[in-house]
Amino acid sequence: MKFLDHLEEWIVTFLMGGATLIIFVAVVHRYAAGLAIPGVQDWLLSLNLTWAQELTIIMFVWMCKFGAAYGVRTGIHVGVDVLINRMNDKTRSKFIIFGLCAGAAFTGIVATLAAGFVWENGAHYAWFNLLGRSLDGIPEGPTTPDLEWPTWMVYSAVPLGSSLMCFRFLQVMTGFVRTGELPHHDHGHVDGLEEEIAPVDINPYSMKDNLHPDETANQQGGTK
Repeated sequence: MKFLDHLEEWIVTFLMGGATLIIFVAVVHRYAAGLAIPGVQDWLLSLNLTWAQELTIIMFVWMCKFGAAYGVRTGIHVGVDVLINRMNDKTRSKFIIFGLCAGAAFTGIVATLAAGFVWENGAHYAWFNLLGRSLDGIPEGPTTPDLEWPTWMVYSAVPLGSSLMCFRFLQVMTGFVRTGELPHHDHGHVDGLEEEIAPVDINPYSMKDNLHPDETANQQGGTK
């Protein structure tokens, strides 16, 4: 279970970093190849980076699917809860559990249907070929235009990401039943930035009477 605690962060971080690096290299290559530098320009033009855009699109699709699972786990998805929060605790808990069950059911259905689509789209052929089984009548499946990867590998983001979302819905529901609390994300908080209390410049010679102001009280926003 500990392996799954931060699975989404690891995947999203890897995909975001990789996509950023690929885009940076592709842009630099595009502009540098236009410079008339003897020897270097011919070498740059010989490099084929037309696949970079397609790969980054695939990476962003995977990033969105696993980012959605991260949103379920941390409670950052937008929800309209004005009416639910006005209910008494018992009724509110029932509606929350119903909503989480509905989310788990929906993502579970999507994962099941998507897994069937991926299987028929070429995964069937790939697994049978790997296991050395007969491939008679089994289509190999289409490939992507630039990378020429099997499209079932790209579409696998849907069943995998949806399955993880279903698991997170069930995990959040279990935690709510046990503790009565939902994951909450403070949108105003930025990781790494902590609120600092400004130091108070205390004058040791200030006199605490009605004739001399107390600097400590004034700087803390009050009077003594």
